[in-house]
Amino acid sequence: MRLPSLNALRAFEAFARTGSIKAASDELAVSPTVVSRHLRNLQLDLGVVLVEPHGRGLLLTQAGEAFNVQIRRAFDIMRRANDDIRPASRRTLTIWCIPGIANQRLLARLPQLQSRLGHNFEIVLQPTTTRPDLVRGEADAEVICINGLEANPGVRTELIAHPPVHAVASPAFCARFPEVKHASDFLSLPLLHEASTLYWEQWLEYSGVADFPILRGPRLWHAHLTIEAARLGQGVALANTLLVEQDLAAGTLVDLSPNAVRLGGYYFLAAANRWADPELVVLRRWLKEMLQLNPVAIAPEAPPVRRDIALSRSVQRTDPGVLHSDYDDDPDATGGRRLRRPPGIGYS
Repeated sequence: MRLPSLNALRAFEAFARTGSIKAASDELAVSPTVVSRHLRNLQLDLGVVLVEPHGRGLLLTQAGEAFNVQIRRAFDIMRRANDDIRPASRRTLTIWCIPGIANQRLLARLPQLQSRLGHNFEIVLQPTTTRPDLVRGEADAEVICINGLEANPGVRTELIAHPPVHAVASPAFCARFPEVKHASDFLSLPLLHEASTLYWEQWLEYSGVADFPILRGPRLWHAHLTIEAARLGQGVALANTLLVEQDLAAGTLVDLSPNAVRLGGYYFLAAANRWADPELVVLRRWLKEMLQLNPVAIAPEAPPVRRDIALSRSVQRTDPGVLHSDYDDDPDATGGRRLRRPPGIGYS
């Protein structure tokens, strides 16, 4: 019997694992339209409905769930075969990292990491918002920014940076609008959002704004887009110091924050059984160095978000699944934590 297209099977496996067309397309480096077409063609080829509409997305049907169990096992076998056949003389260190920090802080400094690892390692830096399955070996390590992680016995985590978050805008924008003196003044300004309004909601709450209306403004998916829109004078964006340090120093962006606060931090994650591997120890130390701030005034710790407010607003005002935890984890790296969802919002 003829097998379905391998590309269609890859698209189905990526969608089933990540839970969204967008995340699957990011991982496969194709457009969401291509992933949707592969899923449609696979269903036609098999004569079985594998996915069904659910809200603004798709969910696996019962047949799709059963098919995914077998397909995922098959891809695991192929991955292991690929790893086993590669020459042992050169190993790959695969790092999945949120795009903003990969571009702003890591890319230019990769030669330094290569020098520390030696030439027997090939570095693969994959900027993505998709979460890898570290236990299954989809990546050797992950760098993520989040406001809380969930327990996973097979994964260990360590907080490697905890930068303050600023409300930033261009000098031209500042010249057109009144001076910001209090956090509540932002409610009258054009706000730039990532995947949802939750990041701004949390920031306002941490800044002492107890009550505010449903927030408006464009949703630009990711931090690098909101920062660029701020540079263009389109509104006020939230960004941590690691992403806008150079802009603030050069004056292309202005910090309007009455009081900067911290929302989450950057975490290093790896499989628990590989935590002490020499290459991961080198990587972890290098990342800590790369994510250090230049000597600047550091913002105070933010008070915890009230759970009743945070949860009610996240349910009412955000996309399904876009929920950050409202606590900061203990960063002692003694136990694994996992995210509630892929990191499309807030901190990249």
